[in-house]
Amino acid sequence: MDRVLIIEDDPIMGDMIAMYLTEEGFLAKRAELGKKGLALLPEFNPDVVLLDLVLPDVSGMELCSELRRISPVPILVVSMKTDVSERVDALLAGADDFLCKPFSMRELTAKIGAMIRRTHLNQAAENARQGIAATSIVEKQEPIVLDMERRAIYVDGYYVETTFSEFEMMRLFLTNPGKVFSREELINELRGFDSFVTERAIDVHIANLRKKIEENPKEPKHIRTVWGVGYKFVMG
Repeated sequence: MDRVLIIEDDPIMGDMIAMYLTEEGFLAKRAELGKKGLALLPEFNPDVVLLDLVLPDVSGMELCSELRRISPVPILVVSMKTDVSERVDALLAGADDFLCKPFSMRELTAKIGAMIRRTHLNQAAENARQGIAATSIVEKQEPIVLDMERRAIYVDGYYVETTFSEFEMMRLFLTNPGKVFSREELINELRGFDSFVTERAIDVHIANLRKKIEENPKEPKHIRTVWGVGYKFVMG
């Protein structure tokens, strides 16, 4: 049973979401405080975290950053604010998707289901060739290694924390080295589990990935810009 951790201080909203998700077949657990939600993360081991940005004890943005620092779990942020800057800030903090209040329960479950489904589908598709691909990369001592089973990325042997969307983008790059992807192609690849995906969002993900995998993000050797087109990945 897929698990959803709900970090929401409003008891009516939180209980309503938990009840609805339970009826939809999810195992839901609610934390009314940010610190409690953080403490529940390793214990509950959720497949998705639903995070309200307005909490009484901590900043929702800071909590999002902390959740991302310690776990690759997909984070769906909810907020009353609808401006683009709020959404971009949430992405920069580590969120994978954004939902504006008020929202329909059907839309909520669709977003959560899409995140989980995409994870399962990608794992199933890669498992068959993972052993060969991973062995090949290790034998060649490539600087960047993708571990699909653990949804982990290693750079020069060191684990690098990524968001759900960042991992999916790196998976796409690593399985298609040298291929030039337009922003529109990247948007289409990410759409389905990251509904808030625009050209600006793609650029934010690219900038974050460069900070994490490049020796000098300002002069990237791996994720290169193809001016007027988009981006490509080069292993060497």
